[in-house]
Amino acid sequence: MSGPGFLLSSWPWRAAGYLLTGAVTGVVALVVIAATAAAGAVLALVLVGIPLLVLAALTGIPVAWVERHRMRLIDADPAVDPHRAPAAHGLWPWLTTRMREQVTWRELGHALLFAVVLWPVDALVVAVALLCPLSMVATPLLMATVGGGQEAKVLKQWTVTTWPAASGIAVLGVVLLLLGAYVLGVVAGARAGLTRLLVAPREAELGTRVVELTRSRLRLVDAFEAERRRIERDLHDGAQQRLVGLTMTLGLARLDAPPGPVADQLEKAHEEADQVLAELRELIRGIHPKVLSDHGLPAAVADAADRSAIPVDVDLALSGRLPQAVEAAAYFVVREALTNVARHSAASRAEVRGSHRDGRLLLEVRDNGRGGADAGAGTGLTGLADRVSALDGRISLSSPPGGPTLLRVEIPCVRTDRSA
Repeated sequence: MSGPGFLLSSWPWRAAGYLLTGAVTGVVALVVIAATAAAGAVLALVLVGIPLLVLAALTGIPVAWVERHRMRLIDADPAVDPHRAPAAHGLWPWLTTRMREQVTWRELGHALLFAVVLWPVDALVVAVALLCPLSMVATPLLMATVGGGQEAKVLKQWTVTTWPAASGIAVLGVVLLLLGAYVLGVVAGARAGLTRLLVAPREAELGTRVVELTRSRLRLVDAFEAERRRIERDLHDGAQQRLVGLTMTLGLARLDAPPGPVADQLEKAHEEADQVLAELRELIRGIHPKVLSDHGLPAAVADAADRSAIPVDVDLALSGRLPQAVEAAAYFVVREALTNVARHSAASRAEVRGSHRDGRLLLEVRDNGRGGADAGAGTGLTGLADRVSALDGRISLSSPPGGPTLLRVEIPCVRTDRSA
């Protein structure tokens, strides 16, 4: 409004439209709320009015919906619906969800305030700042038509009988109309701010965005795990099978070849193929172990413990399956921790314990090494911590000098009914 182009822009008319539609909407809201509440109160004795009273309590929801859409006339930042989605489809889940929300009752309070106080203010401002100046500007026209060139009524109060006076009133009306444009802008901005505070607070928008970011992050984690499983499946069913076939072919050719340089080369090629096959199997297991997909986290952790360079005791009290992303994150944390123990801790033994209680997966990896581990010193746990945090979990590391080292993982999750 402080800019020089405000009066020539569309904002004064948008402000007028916002206040004018507010007056119309307020009248409709007043009639609906009063009629519904009155009918519900009269018929409550025969129980028919109870649904009407419930409906009257919910009238704030459609009024708030209309107000959030009307705000687009004056507020460039769109308002977000603060209501939560019901847990299930149907009228009853929707109704119970809405009745338990604080925002529903805040919207009802806004609807009552809107129907009783706010819309008359909107109508009064439009009348004073827009309609009255327009009526004054039209004074010469009224004098020439309705007054027969002899007289004209100004705002139904004063009579003008001369053309100079009518022209002066018209000039004054133009000045008041220009000033009224600023009044409309100020009042419309204040009304939009009050409406946003009551039915579309910034905190609700922030909460909605946080929820959407969390959901999108989980979708990315799921997509990442699905891609890992696809790569593992393609390597297992494609390249690995071809290498197995090549190894068998080289073995048969080696048996059929007579002793000599050719047999020696075939033997060397056969050994190389065996090594490549072993490395490919380790690569496949590192991408996404098949035992994790087929048998779950306890079997996958037991397999990783069997392949560890130091003895590992495993005690996982888990029944049923967990979400695939949770199982994958937990497995790779345990595997990385066991790798670090074998490489850096000089430990003679390690232990993996885990359980699922209170809606959380709890894992602990402990070793009797020299301690002094640092998650930020290139141990590989930083990336795994980011992966766990994407699931709203956390990793804590305790590793005083001299040991022992304890890595603790907590991931919120629920058991699934997918088969093992």
